[in-house]
Amino acid sequence: MPIFIFTVTGLDCQATGPKRFPLPDTGQTAHYTQTFGEDSDYVADSPSLVDNGDGTVTDTVTGLIWQQVDGGEMTWEQSREYASELSLAGKKDWRLPNSLELFSILNHGAKRPALDTKYFPNSEAEYWWTNSPRADGDSRVWVVNAGGGIGAHPRRETISAGGQKRFHVRCVREASPFGTGPELLDNKNGAVADQATGLVWQKTGPAEAMSWEEALTYCDNLDLTGEKDWRLPNIKELRSLSDDRKMGPSIDKEVFPDAQAKFYWSSTSLGNHPVRAWYVDFQTGLVTYADKPEKLFVRAVRGGGAVPLSKIKEPPDPKLFTDNRGNRGDRPDRKNRNDRQSQRP
Repeated sequence: MPIFIFTVTGLDCQATGPKRFPLPDTGQTAHYTQTFGEDSDYVADSPSLVDNGDGTVTDTVTGLIWQQVDGGEMTWEQSREYASELSLAGKKDWRLPNSLELFSILNHGAKRPALDTKYFPNSEAEYWWTNSPRADGDSRVWVVNAGGGIGAHPRRETISAGGQKRFHVRCVREASPFGTGPELLDNKNGAVADQATGLVWQKTGPAEAMSWEEALTYCDNLDLTGEKDWRLPNIKELRSLSDDRKMGPSIDKEVFPDAQAKFYWSSTSLGNHPVRAWYVDFQTGLVTYADKPEKLFVRAVRGGGAVPLSKIKEPPDPKLFTDNRGNRGDRPDRKNRNDRQSQRP
């Protein structure tokens, strides 16, 4: 059995500034490739949830306090009213989460649902509402799905609005809302800092699309701004670059002049379906998945407290490749697959 040894030393992986909204790690710990740089090869702000014993759960990474058992199926309008009237654990300042907040509690190391069910009991929910309409109007609203993705769905799709899908509500309180997008600062050295998350991003990515394995290697070998600890971002980090106020692309072109309304790889594999990995479609901010040999675009990241693991990297467990009951991403309408007609609407 071949063994690959990776030793990482002397890297400054700390964020360059305070993090107002640190991103919990994805929770993915399984290894799906011998190529260094996948999600599980780095650790940063591991998920840390506390059951408060009063129907609420505290995320000690973000400081947010969550409704433990979701409020059930309802329309978006009803969910907003529900949140404003909710009295739970002696508190009445509950609200609907924005898309980044709700996405932050997902666990991409868990089977469907992509949640830690020790703290958030399983329900019949297929999706959970956010407070964020899509940038082109309020007929579509951003929702997080139980498979681990995020997409903007028509409000009428839920059962209570005459549809056939189950959209539930889970409220949140505490901490200032993250807002609808990142807080970017051009460092004028080829990198861009997000002052909200503490992440530092490659300003101009490679012009050519590449496979997932190629993306891992490219980022691991990148030498930029005098730093060599660049990596392919995990799916939570990558989605944090998307601004819900923007479309076509949903990323700030003033700061990222090369930004395209295209698909960009994350380092996070699709749990129990390891021939696929998660990506962000920066046409809208959609989070879904693709087969790893597909050619998608890349933007490297560093910082955020991520620490590479110095370890012996053995071949992935073959059992991971035989169970195809893995999580599923979102499949709303999409206009492109990098210059090709989209599929699976």
